[in-house]
Amino acid sequence: MKLGFIGTGNIVSDVVTGISNSKINYKQIVISPRNKKKALYLKRRFKKITIARNNQEVINNSDWIFLGLLPKIGEKILPGLKFKKNQILISFMSTPNYSRLEKLIKKKLIIVRAIPMPPIRLGKGPVAIFPPNKKVKNFFNNLGTTIEINNEKLSKNFWAISGTMASFYELLNILSNWLIRKKINKLDAQKYVTLLYSALAELAVTSSSKPLKRLVDEQTPGGLNWQGVNELKKTGYYKLLEKSLRNIYKRL
Repeated sequence: MKLGFIGTGNIVSDVVTGISNSKINYKQIVISPRNKKKALYLKRRFKKITIARNNQEVINNSDWIFLGLLPKIGEKILPGLKFKKNQILISFMSTPNYSRLEKLIKKKLIIVRAIPMPPIRLGKGPVAIFPPNKKVKNFFNNLGTTIEINNEKLSKNFWAISGTMASFYELLNILSNWLIRKKINKLDAQKYVTLLYSALAELAVTSSSKPLKRLVDEQTPGGLNWQGVNELKKTGYYKLLEKSLRNIYKRL
């Protein structure tokens, strides 16, 4: 199996890194030259990577093609590319829906929309896909956990949630900077905050089959965590988060 990537931005770099470090059986990864710096970095790091001269060469030499393009760029360049029958196309683009992709591709292919996130480079995290596809599901299960979506309209909700990643990192940044201002060593501050939230997330995963609110409600009344969550509720912090999600959803 030969894998081709059109677009060589951050998420493509993460996916290529995850594949290269996984047990996925593939012959070659062909990447586009769009971002020369990232493309050269990946080629130097992993043996099975080649850099194509252009996007059409990626298609000509691949069985599976991954689209890691900004939507505006995808709308512009995809109609000019020629795909082959029996290829599988996996789109990471947020806004062109399934029917729009079919019109842009102008070829009857297996098309799957996927939402990979940066932890995929570690072989972790969820990958939501639409429509369900056994081959694509098994592929991404080697890079994390695949979540199949049966309704494309519902998939927009997953895209919206994926738009909160930077907000989470900003939370970690604020907390670690607070410790640093309290004269805590920078490395210790960042290590403490990141390890704490990593462990909290892992604990939440073990409880994900039950209402997550249970983890909130079990906090001791009058305790530090009880105080923290209730003060944020009073400020409207969580309502602003929901408002942000609604705005991201509208954009989709």
